[in-house]
Amino acid sequence: MTSTPLPAPSPFPSPAPLHRAAVPRRAPRAYLAMPAALLLVVLTATAPVRAEGPLPWPDSIAARLAALALIETLNADLLANASATLTLDRWCGAHSLAAPPTIVADRVTGADKPADGEIRARLKVGAEEPVRYRRVRLRCGAHVLSEADNWYVPARLTAEMNQQLETTDTSLGRVVRPLDFRRTTLQATLLWRPLPEGWETGAPLPPAGADPLAIPDFVLEHRAVLTLPDGTPFSALTESYTRAVLAFPPPALVAPAP
Repeated sequence: MTSTPLPAPSPFPSPAPLHRAAVPRRAPRAYLAMPAALLLVVLTATAPVRAEGPLPWPDSIAARLAALALIETLNADLLANASATLTLDRWCGAHSLAAPPTIVADRVTGADKPADGEIRARLKVGAEEPVRYRRVRLRCGAHVLSEADNWYVPARLTAEMNQQLETTDTSLGRVVRPLDFRRTTLQATLLWRPLPEGWETGAPLPPAGADPLAIPDFVLEHRAVLTLPDGTPFSALTESYTRAVLAFPPPALVAPAP
């Protein structure tokens, strides 16, 4: 699969590659409405009542456009806020993925990825500084919305925070929230492009299919660094967002006729 750098969010996002500058974000921040959300208001205004489990998305141009707008909106929310956990809390609630709509972190035990030179450079630590690794799956009900690799410097956290990270499944974002941390996104990559490049300028569009829309396992990836208010980095993250971020009935405008 070829990963394509993500363009700037807009109601009609351009497919042209764009390198996004790293911008620090403060935690917590209020939700910022983005332009792509305007399209979603139209698409979801008459959404059907949820059936048991997610409904398959039809393979149509309208469905592909809606999926693209939703992924762009999630990306914009993640870029605008320091905590991915709290952002997914809101996403889970807004799309009724579970009740209660709360993100739960499932720690993957036995996994280990020693910090390499690139991770240590992001954290600004030498080869001898202890760096711990933690892999978690962020889940809303039965839906795993993201899988995250976390590297953190224990010397830059409190003893209580280190204990929580070592002995509980609590997400990193919730544990370190008292630090008033900032998030700098180094890279945001769209892993799935529902519409081909140039679709908005007349490129051929894929024909509608009789089968449900094929959505890959992962649709979006973020690489980020969390820092203390003075700019000291304490965690490096790689977050992969799954197809489950779309695990709800398609908007009424694109749903297949009953």
